[in-house]
Amino acid sequence: MTKFLLAVHVLAAIVAIGPVTVAASMFPPTVRRALAEPGDRQAVAWVRLLHRICRVYAVIGLAVPVFGFATASSMGVLGDTWLIVSIVLTAFAAIALGALVLPRQEALLTEIEAIEAAAKETATATATVPGHNTPAPAPASPTRPTRPTSPAPEPPGRRATARLAMVTGIFNLLWATVTVLMIIRPGSTTGA
Repeated sequence: MTKFLLAVHVLAAIVAIGPVTVAASMFPPTVRRALAEPGDRQAVAWVRLLHRICRVYAVIGLAVPVFGFATASSMGVLGDTWLIVSIVLTAFAAIALGALVLPRQEALLTEIEAIEAAAKETATATATVPGHNTPAPAPASPTRPTRPTSPAPEPPGRRATARLAMVTGIFNLLWATVTVLMIIRPGSTTGA
């Protein structure tokens, strides 16, 4: 029975946590791309898909600690230090995902969808105005050199995606540490 529980625990970790770590890591750069090109429907679709993967597989990932506890109980290692540290790190990873990563993804997705809706509205309004021409840009003054008065504006969402990338990196680092602890198992009698 222990081997079965261990196999299910490991498979659940690979199948559930793997997609979350990959999708969560891909989310910030995909959001930046979607914000840089507001009319790009495919970029917005990718953002939606990555967020859905993170949400769905986070729920499926609940099987990992459930089978982990069952395996540890069956092996009689519930009081081992490496397991307690792994449990604490897993709890921190779950909190990071549920309280920081997913809500920030949701906020960025909402922002992108609002920008997309505004772009659609503008395109529709422009298409319905007969004889609408875009005004020509104002010519630059050749006699007066231009000086930058302030630094270039930061792209929209850059700071939010940077923070999300940092939190996602912490989440991934926590899971990597738990994985290493599960493989090495300090004090193990297997010689690993």
